[in-house]
Amino acid sequence: MSNIFPKWTNRLPLILTVGGLVAGACVVAGVTYYFTPKYTRVGYQPIQPVSFSHEVHAGQMGIDCRYCHNDVDKSWYSNIPSAETCMKCHSTVLAEDPRLEPIRKSFKKNTPVPWVQIHKTPDYVYFNHAVHVNRGVSCVKCHGKVNEMDEVKHSKSLSMAFCLECHRNPHENVRPQDEVFNLNWEPSAEWDAGREGQALVDQMKIRSSENCSACHR
Repeated sequence: MSNIFPKWTNRLPLILTVGGLVAGACVVAGVTYYFTPKYTRVGYQPIQPVSFSHEVHAGQMGIDCRYCHNDVDKSWYSNIPSAETCMKCHSTVLAEDPRLEPIRKSFKKNTPVPWVQIHKTPDYVYFNHAVHVNRGVSCVKCHGKVNEMDEVKHSKSLSMAFCLECHRNPHENVRPQDEVFNLNWEPSAEWDAGREGQALVDQMKIRSSENCSACHR
């Protein structure tokens, strides 16, 4: 009488065990990579080479965002400040402070300060900073109230749903052009997004696209 099961079935328990372990490892790796704050970015707050306080600089001192991020209204990319920008003040202010040694070192060697990038969109996403800030979208819309952060963290999801919500309802997300870099600006009690917001959309000729090619090029 011939065997009912072929010989390879003798290895079936081992195959199932190994397969289960591999599948489990893949699931754990996937969850670790895709569902942790570093990937989703919300809450991501890396240690920087210098503890730079936006709350002090942008908040207490009221330094305009464009002093350090001077190309944000001209370029698709918001530049990170160089050591030269920092030393315009810190050559005299806290000039010998040991906390600023990495800045002084970069300035003397003419090398970039090794800042750790916090806000980052995937490579398959196209985002133009100048287009947005020049159409009434404030820094706080995407970056949160950085002027209240001692150290900046990633506070908004910047997901596709987040972007689409703004593109579908631009009248609810724009502000007067001269208030874009005023991080403390809040609409008055009389502000009506349907009226004032829409008026700004019409005035600035905002045509926010929901087409895939707007962000995926």
